[in-house]
Amino acid sequence: MSEETPSHRMTYGGYLRLDELLELQDGPEGYSPAPCNDEQHFVITHQAFELWFKMILRELKEVHALLNVGRVEEKSLPILVHHLDRVTEIFRLLSNQWKVMETLSPQDFLAFRDKLGTSSGFESWQMRELEVLLGLANEQRMGGMDPLEHMRKLAREGKISQKVLSNFEATSQAPSLNDALMSWLERTPINGSLQGSDGDEKVIAEFVEGHLGAMKRHGEKVIAHIVAIGHGQEEQVRPRIEGAYHQAETFLKPDGAVSRARAGLLYIESYPELPLLAWPRRLIDSFVGLEQSMILFRSAHARMVERMIGRRMGTGGSSGVDYLDATTKYRIFVDLWAVRTMLVKRDALDDVKQPDFYGFAIDD
Repeated sequence: MSEETPSHRMTYGGYLRLDELLELQDGPEGYSPAPCNDEQHFVITHQAFELWFKMILRELKEVHALLNVGRVEEKSLPILVHHLDRVTEIFRLLSNQWKVMETLSPQDFLAFRDKLGTSSGFESWQMRELEVLLGLANEQRMGGMDPLEHMRKLAREGKISQKVLSNFEATSQAPSLNDALMSWLERTPINGSLQGSDGDEKVIAEFVEGHLGAMKRHGEKVIAHIVAIGHGQEEQVRPRIEGAYHQAETFLKPDGAVSRARAGLLYIESYPELPLLAWPRRLIDSFVGLEQSMILFRSAHARMVERMIGRRMGTGGSSGVDYLDATTKYRIFVDLWAVRTMLVKRDALDDVKQPDFYGFAIDD
């Protein structure tokens, strides 16, 4: 076999298309004067963000395809965890990437800030799309901003392509990852009972009441202990303990009816030792880890901006740091965080019914 000719040999630069990639740091076509060192630093840092956002979107869409189905295969769960954990690590990396931006002094940035015009980070359609894909609702956003309408406006102005808009619309119209996750949790087998099976409602109601009863018994022990050691009076402590109980009751029985999805979530978190629930428990924790990494990413962004421009208005007309600080309060997987408040130690819970269903049997 003849050796590959030099003209056909794959090279590092050819594989990565470095010639094209490294021509993209000089600003828009016809941009003048050429970016100074500090401005190019700004451009490269943000282009790196967008490359990682592209990877994040791909990973999350893989998760969506595997989870947004009527029956999630058990063999898919490790794959889902793998994709989510990769996204978590990317966001951790991006949190540290803001430290590179902090090497720009306030005066370094002000020297070219006006050249940005009214461009704004909010116009990062990849970041907005991944928020929509995850399930961030418009009413949760500061000012109730509708990113889809904003993207349609940019498309009408010729600022984004029709392909970008079409992808954004498709993501907006599909169930979010949070929707898919809650549908999956709703199908959790609880004490051996499957959704829709005979007597399922009774089994779920008994599980929920059993857990609330365990919470109440534990709460009474906590009250007695705090009073006994002199750390408070019963009339001071009881309202807090009972308030937590009523919050759990409202969480598990919104509008008076049991939420099977929330009951399933609670069951997985309460009995993580069951073999069948090991990977579901990992999956839940991967979603929590992902959201935690996003919160830290947003917080690092806000502090970098405050360090660089203080409290002045953002280039796109936003309130700047105040807006960024508000985004750190965004929560998408609210139930996954809330359920942790109502967990009770394992030995205080009722025994699992039909333990053999979950991959093991208790010897007599």
